[in-house]
Amino acid sequence: MDGGGQYNPRTVEEVFRDFKGRRAGMIKALTTDVEEFYQQCDPEKENLCLYGFPNEQWEVNLPAEEVPPELPEPALGINFARDGMQEKDWLSLVAVHSDAWLLAVAFYFGARFGFDKTDRKRLFNMINDLPTIFEVVTGTAKKQSKEKSSVSNSSNKSKSISKGGRASESGKFSKPVQAKDEEEVVDEEDEEEHGDTLCGACGENYAADEFWICCDMCEKWFHGKCVKITPARAEHIKQYKCPACSNKRARP
Repeated sequence: MDGGGQYNPRTVEEVFRDFKGRRAGMIKALTTDVEEFYQQCDPEKENLCLYGFPNEQWEVNLPAEEVPPELPEPALGINFARDGMQEKDWLSLVAVHSDAWLLAVAFYFGARFGFDKTDRKRLFNMINDLPTIFEVVTGTAKKQSKEKSSVSNSSNKSKSISKGGRASESGKFSKPVQAKDEEEVVDEEDEEEHGDTLCGACGENYAADEFWICCDMCEKWFHGKCVKITPARAEHIKQYKCPACSNKRARP
């Protein structure tokens, strides 16, 4: 098994990069690759774990055989609960355990390489600035963001608009010409309204210069690059469904 242990991050920045890579892989398993993940977690198999790797890949596999293991191990036997509860609840449970595992791995590296109090605090703050896997999977972070803003964003739901009402790379949705001061105010409002919006695939924050697309089923927003949709392709999509919603409809 890869286990992600082929190199050892030694600085706060390296440990955080390792954390982000593993986190991205696990988010992928629980969102865009959820159908494949679900199938791999067969309750008839032995105790299985969900691993995230620094290269943003994921794997469902048996736990490490060596005792103690090279790295802390994820929650054991996630497959046994799969058919005993609602899929949404099961995925949320796996997400919570995945968050706990990511913290364990990050602070294992911190302890192993002698991080002091300042280093540990800096590492935690960097991690804490990202939404948890649980928040991404359940959409909690997006709901919190919606509650903060009383402004309806229905006018911003055009799918290939680059989310803040700015022109997309294709130029199809261009903003009306405005006075310079007025434009600056609009840009500030966009940042305030959408600054906490998170990509449903990678969990990263909204950025004004990136192309985003909205799923017409679950209404989650995604970076175009995360779901492999370009602005040009988006122009030809009448109703966009994200990978998770497409998979749900395909399952018997």
